[in-house]
Amino acid sequence: MFELAFLGAFFFSTVRLTSSQESGYRHSAVLDANGKYRMKWKFDDRTVTFELEVETTGYVGFGLSSNGAMALSDIVIGGVFNGRPYLQDYFADPSRKVHRDSDQSYRLEYGRENITHTVLAFSRDLSTCDPNDKEISASTVRVIWAYHEEDVGPSGPMYHGVNRGRKSLRLLNPGSSATAPPGAAYFDLQNAHVPVPSRDTTYWCQIFKIPEVKKKHHIIRIEPLIQRGHENLVHHILLYQCNSSLGESDLRVGHECFHPNMPDSFTTCETVVFAWAIGGEGFSYPSHVGLSIGTSIDPVFVLMEVHYDNPTLQQGLLDSSGLRLFYTPKLRQYDAGVIETGVWVSLYHMLPPGMQDYLSEGHCTRECLKESLEEEMPSGIRVFAVLLHAHLAGRAIRTRHFRDYEEMKPLAYDNEFDFNFQEFLPLSEERLLLPGDNLITECRYNTKDRANMTWGGLEHQG
Repeated sequence: MFELAFLGAFFFSTVRLTSSQESGYRHSAVLDANGKYRMKWKFDDRTVTFELEVETTGYVGFGLSSNGAMALSDIVIGGVFNGRPYLQDYFADPSRKVHRDSDQSYRLEYGRENITHTVLAFSRDLSTCDPNDKEISASTVRVIWAYHEEDVGPSGPMYHGVNRGRKSLRLLNPGSSATAPPGAAYFDLQNAHVPVPSRDTTYWCQIFKIPEVKKKHHIIRIEPLIQRGHENLVHHILLYQCNSSLGESDLRVGHECFHPNMPDSFTTCETVVFAWAIGGEGFSYPSHVGLSIGTSIDPVFVLMEVHYDNPTLQQGLLDSSGLRLFYTPKLRQYDAGVIETGVWVSLYHMLPPGMQDYLSEGHCTRECLKESLEEEMPSGIRVFAVLLHAHLAGRAIRTRHFRDYEEMKPLAYDNEFDFNFQEFLPLSEERLLLPGDNLITECRYNTKDRANMTWGGLEHQG
């Protein structure tokens, strides 16, 4: 990601690592496939602090980018040389040339190295008012990284070569890092050697039976089981609740979804109970919420819908991906559910070509929410997480919330949506939805490079 020219002098510091400086990092991520570049971070309402641990004794590069590219990115480079940590703030111009920033917004906190690794920590304000710095918000950001075996010399850093990459993260809304309790019971809903056709888009459906439990339980965490090497093949997975009168004969019979010859039992599966999308990790329900199983109104049979993307038309693919669901008899206070808003999958949803910024809206009207909630939940429901979903042309998504014709704070938003990173957004404060509220889901699209109309439907291009 980093193409480096001469970068100028570096600032040195004699800051030393103390145990108090190591504490307080609540979030972490591994940025590369081999575990050589690890990042921790913490933040408050004004600042963010990063700690990088990289398998090198040379320099470490770190940057923030709107699209994952080097051009117009916000960069910091540092390391430890002769026992002294150093750090410098840079930016890349539209031609990807790197320049020293006249406003040094990044602050060196500490650094150290041993014979194999460098640890470097630094902080900065979320908003610096420097046009060369990227503002850090709750939206997705592409973190770009690089490192080299040598420290920065008088003529600037050596070119990093293949030691570079990028990863999409939400720095201020990183999701839940919780895992299932040790020894927690679980069951898998998993396909077995599904033949993925040599075509761009395929939806595959199969019905599974939830394991029988003698009393009510709560599902507390769900994790994707994506077959190794198929991370870009599996685009999303949906679970639908089916008619409880289905029988054993309806199980283990996979077929293409939305197909004229699909089993009739598939048409009984309408209510979404869980959704996962590409790039997402496991989802843990809040400590007071769980997905109920084991009662007369809970799912007995579920249909798992897997959307496969195969744009390179590979042949002979067999996939065994699915979901793992952890559950417990220790009940939580509230039952979880899913509410869907946005634009229905339809040919009537169309995007004109050649548009830099095209806005489309989906309305969940006052009448709709009133009809849905008034009888069974007149006091409303509380939203604790949102999954924003779009396809390749999507650039930004926002869900607006109205009550009594007054607009409230957006329910959720992502101004830098990444098709390959679609993960749940936990809300910092649960949001009450009342009968008669109104939700508008706004999707912004870019079709500048498309010559033809993009029609709504099942394929991922839209």
